[in-house]
Amino acid sequence: MKDVSGIKEGEKLLLKWKGEGVAVLEASSMYKPNKVVEAKDVYGTSSLEHPTVLSLIQETGDYYIGGNLHGIKSIAFPYPVQTPADVRAMLPEGKPVVAFQNRNPIHRAHFELLVCAQRDVKDSILLVHPTCGPTQPGDIDGVVRISTYEALNEETKQKFPMFRWAYLPYSMKMAGPREAIQHMIIRKNFGATHFIIGRDMAGTKSTITGDDFYGAYDAQETGKKFEAELGMTVTHYENMVYVGPEEGYVQ
Repeated sequence: MKDVSGIKEGEKLLLKWKGEGVAVLEASSMYKPNKVVEAKDVYGTSSLEHPTVLSLIQETGDYYIGGNLHGIKSIAFPYPVQTPADVRAMLPEGKPVVAFQNRNPIHRAHFELLVCAQRDVKDSILLVHPTCGPTQPGDIDGVVRISTYEALNEETKQKFPMFRWAYLPYSMKMAGPREAIQHMIIRKNFGATHFIIGRDMAGTKSTITGDDFYGAYDAQETGKKFEAELGMTVTHYENMVYVGPEEGYVQ
C-alpha cells in the first residue's frame, strides 16, 4: 500500500477485485520493506533492467501488510480456472503425473517435448498446466493464450487421451531458478509427481542489453538439487530440435 496511516494492527481489511470483496486480511504486521534487498534476495539482482524488479520498485506499494487471510469467494477470471481439488479429481489414481508449465502458446517443439515426457515416464498422465495471468511486457495476453490451448486440446485429444489440460491464474515473476522451485511446489499441490523443466525456465533478459539474467540450465540444476526434499521428480530436457522428416524432433 502507498499509505498505512489509517490502518491499525489487528484490524480486518476487506480485499477487493474489480469492486468485489474476495478475502479478508487480518493486519497483524505492517512494515516498509527494503525493496533493493528484496529484489536481490528474490530475483538475484536489483537491476531495473529486470522487468519484475522494475515493477517491484515502481508499482508495488511502499508498505506491506501481512496476516491471516480468509477467502470469501473466488475471483471471476475471464478464463476457466481450476482449484487443486478440481485438477486432482480429473487425474486417475495410482498413475504418475508429469506437469508442464508454460507462459506462451505451445509451439511444435513444446508439443514434441510433452509427447517425449509422457513417453519417458512410464504409464503417466501429462498435465498441461500453463499460467494465464500477467507475465512480462511483450508476452501474449492470457485470454488469447487460453484460446490457443483450447484449440490444441481439441485437435489432439483423440490421439493423446493421456493428456489433461488446466489453467493456473498466476502472474509470472521471471525469477529463474527460484521460480522453478515455486512451480514445482504449486504443481505438487495440484497432484503432480513429476515436473518438466526445459531450457531457461522463467528466465528473462535485460531490457537494455538483451543479456540473460540466468543461465540456460540454472533452473534445471536447482530443481534437481531440491527434488528429493520437495517429493517431486524433475523431468528435464535441454533442447528439442527438428532434424528432418525421418527422425523428426530430437533433444
